[in-house]
Amino acid sequence: MPTSAADDRRPAGTALGHFERRVLSAVGCGLRDDEIAAALALPEDAVAGHLARILAQLGLRDRAAAIVHAFDCGLVAPGRGPRIRAADPVPPAAAGPEAGPRLRISLLGPLRATRQGQALDLGHLRQQAVLAALALGAGRILSRDELLGDVWGMEPPTANVVPVYVYRLRKALRDGPGPVIEHARHGYRLVADAVEVDVARLEELVADIGRADRAGEPAETVRLCDQALALFRGDVLAGLPGPLAELERLRLGERRTAVVQRRLEAQLRLGRVTEAVAELFTLCTAHPLNEQLAAMLMRALYRAGRQADALTVFERARRRLADDLGVAPSRMLRRTRQMIVRGDEAADPAPPRRGVERGGHRRHGRP
Repeated sequence: MPTSAADDRRPAGTALGHFERRVLSAVGCGLRDDEIAAALALPEDAVAGHLARILAQLGLRDRAAAIVHAFDCGLVAPGRGPRIRAADPVPPAAAGPEAGPRLRISLLGPLRATRQGQALDLGHLRQQAVLAALALGAGRILSRDELLGDVWGMEPPTANVVPVYVYRLRKALRDGPGPVIEHARHGYRLVADAVEVDVARLEELVADIGRADRAGEPAETVRLCDQALALFRGDVLAGLPGPLAELERLRLGERRTAVVQRRLEAQLRLGRVTEAVAELFTLCTAHPLNEQLAAMLMRALYRAGRQADALTVFERARRRLADDLGVAPSRMLRRTRQMIVRGDEAADPAPPRRGVERGGHRRHGRP
């Protein structure tokens, strides 16, 4: 991308004085005029004048072009901040006795980053969406193009804003001498050992839930499911823009429903029928096409002595499947109804052993 009308690629040092280079470096790091004024001990109105002279001297169109030029000429390294001034080292003693990462990023709700319980300022929503993409990458290197696609989709910005956002995020998240966001040759990644992400913890618990369920330990399954569900703080990635956030809202929302479903299955195995019925009614209302939830509610009602209500659930599910999808109830749902009609409690079919990563409704097709 050209940085000026003349495509001037000269090093900044050959065209600017020392002070102008400092101003251009600060602009390249994405600092606002008031932040530049504070950093360089200037009146704020003087910053605009210095920037205007820099743009004229280098033949640059605007501030966005100045940001790109600062990277092109080496005044700012992507993800590493200004080269003209080293960051003050943080003494090891400042880390304190606490082991493990002190920085936590929460995605299972509105995006939040905390250090030792204190919330951090993550900037505007697009910048937050970049952090969310890095956190969801689970330590994988994400290229600039990947981040642009994840956050902006088919309408990427004209300016090279990704390095600017990464610099601001590194500044906001900095915790000790090492970076929280690493700049690799082909992109950026979150340093796994420097931060704790709630989605990663959710995946660990999901694996533990599967092991407990396969081992026939319903009480342990309920305990682990409760831990997993406690991680959710509301709507996942609430308010964040971009295709990735939209997809993750759907995926993690389905994951939450599947964990609730696994918890209810374990409760039914433990004989906790009454407490399961109310929650199953709520879930079936929210997910009317989920046949596994409908079958679970039918079994729970049958065990509670409510045979007629259980059959009503089947009829409601049958009509909804026919009206919305044009399909008949699955074999599993029909077998559950037959068990209830016969009054054959011994024939109560065990719920299908689905992983918590899979849902319980069909999108199309007949059984």
